[in-house]
Amino acid sequence: MLRFSEERDPFALTQFVRLRIIGPEGAYWRRGIEAATRWLRETGAAELRVPYTYVVPDEWGAVGGYPLGRWIADLRRYYAAGTLQAGRVTELEALGMVWSAWEPAWAEGLAVAQEWAKVHGHFLPPTTAVWDDGMTIGVWAKNQRAAARKARENAERRAAGESGVSAAGELSESRMEALDAIDPAWCPALGIDWQRCFHLTLAHQRSGGALPVRAGEVIVQGEDLGAWTVAQRVGWDRLTPAQQWMLESVLGLEPAGEAEQPPARRTQADRWAGHLAAARQFHTREGHLNVPRKHVEDVGGAPVKLGAFLDNTRRRASKLTPERRAELDGLGMRW
Repeated sequence: MLRFSEERDPFALTQFVRLRIIGPEGAYWRRGIEAATRWLRETGAAELRVPYTYVVPDEWGAVGGYPLGRWIADLRRYYAAGTLQAGRVTELEALGMVWSAWEPAWAEGLAVAQEWAKVHGHFLPPTTAVWDDGMTIGVWAKNQRAAARKARENAERRAAGESGVSAAGELSESRMEALDAIDPAWCPALGIDWQRCFHLTLAHQRSGGALPVRAGEVIVQGEDLGAWTVAQRVGWDRLTPAQQWMLESVLGLEPAGEAEQPPARRTQADRWAGHLAAARQFHTREGHLNVPRKHVEDVGGAPVKLGAFLDNTRRRASKLTPERRAELDGLGMRW
């Protein structure tokens, strides 16, 4: 900067003098201003619309590696909260700072979406997903999907002749296209969790892995693919025709056979009948129903926690039907 024989950008020289001589400040702030000034000069931009993930190239010397995009985003938050010093506000506005959070927030989210897809091979993050710098990309993606679905629903309503349909909350066509360019399946109609597991299972197969068929066999990005495939086969009849076709023709899955189906879950009526049978057996043998809390009655080789059942039944006696109360009264139940 001090080799005056070389031509210098007057704007950059002014910034250098203000930062280094007139008003020295914290090193991090100075580097941010220097990086922003260099960014404007290198890109030819008229405003500070810096992508959220942008990091200054190492070739830029002293400011190389500076997280300019995140620094700009932080300043917008400080400004919105009213905690940014007036002098700094003036200095940033002189550089063309864009304070509105709407467009920059979208651009920041899109930049992180591109990074996420590059790392994970898809843009189907769970709602809990957080990017390295703290951005809740999972929540951002969920909000975009909701806006996209609303836009599609409203388009169908308008096509059906309905008038006065508000566009509030809709995702614009250009934004949908931007996300489609990252991952065409970013907003699936089959449910985000189902689509993510399908995609991860397919990617596992394409990389040479065998189709997981047991829980805990293959876990990718926190998803138990074996447990997922088992659930699809067992719950085949509850799937849509599109899901069945994708599983069968793409992954090679088939519905579970009758022998593979888990035993049917007992209904509340079944459980009551089983406990009542245990109570009758105890009463026939002992002549009363004064059952200790920890007593377990063996009914046909199956253990029944009769004592706990009777104790719990006393607590909810007011919710019993007259018929069930009468059945226990007939065995000498002490309420």
